[in-house]
Amino acid sequence: MQHEIQGLNQWVSFLSQAEIPVLKQTARKLEEVHADEARLSARSVAHVIAADPMMTVKLLRYLQEHKRRSQEHEVMLVEQALIMLGVEAFFNKVPAQPLLQDVMKDNLDALVHLLHVLHRAHRASEYAFDWAVRMSDLHYEEVRIAALLHDLAEILMWCFAPQEMLTIREMQRKDSTLRTRAAQEHVLGFNLLDMQKQLVKEWHLPELLLTLMDDACVNHQRVRNVILAVNLARHSAHGWDNAALPDDYKDIAELLRMTPEQVMAMLGVNEGTACDISKPHP
Repeated sequence: MQHEIQGLNQWVSFLSQAEIPVLKQTARKLEEVHADEARLSARSVAHVIAADPMMTVKLLRYLQEHKRRSQEHEVMLVEQALIMLGVEAFFNKVPAQPLLQDVMKDNLDALVHLLHVLHRAHRASEYAFDWAVRMSDLHYEEVRIAALLHDLAEILMWCFAPQEMLTIREMQRKDSTLRTRAAQEHVLGFNLLDMQKQLVKEWHLPELLLTLMDDACVNHQRVRNVILAVNLARHSAHGWDNAALPDDYKDIAELLRMTPEQVMAMLGVNEGTACDISKPHP
């Protein structure tokens, strides 16, 4: 069906109706929390959702679609969304299905790449959260979610257009000078950044989320935090010898008012202890 979809508007329309899949381990952990009355709370459920960009956006999208007229403030925090919706209502109305591994069982190559992207998003969210706390930013959770969802369009297209995404990846593998945007426009007819902006607006996700995910707003400290966290997660995805990392350390040092050496020590790069982040969750 995906191959019948042409152009940005059709894709946005399709994705707005599509059931977003979730990670198998997210579904399993949610089931465990739900079954344990002593642990069951908005906070414990939010903690599980926090690691999965797809479950996060699934919840936020549902809440916006069913927003009460009396709701004056935009809801961007997962725990706040759960409290508004009700924990039991969440389990009934936003079930953790379909499972990503089932949806992509015939596209295992694409699934492997997507798992790496999801792991990278989770790592970026942890970096952004940590740095926001270090800078005494009281909106640290909003920053974390923005980093988690920064590559939302890429995640969704790996789910629903795996062959096209593999083609884009192969083009870039063969030509290291080919820019990602150009490859996407050649294969898809549009770039994923434009799709993401349209999706966030179409789904009426919080305006703040769009701002925090917008690289053009790099002069804002929170946006810069998100961008640097995403960059670090991307550049260190296959280890700590990427040529772009020294510049990342300098930029992060400037953000946190540290030295590049202190940043490396904070990340555990010198001791090599941070190398496990290149491994996606099973």
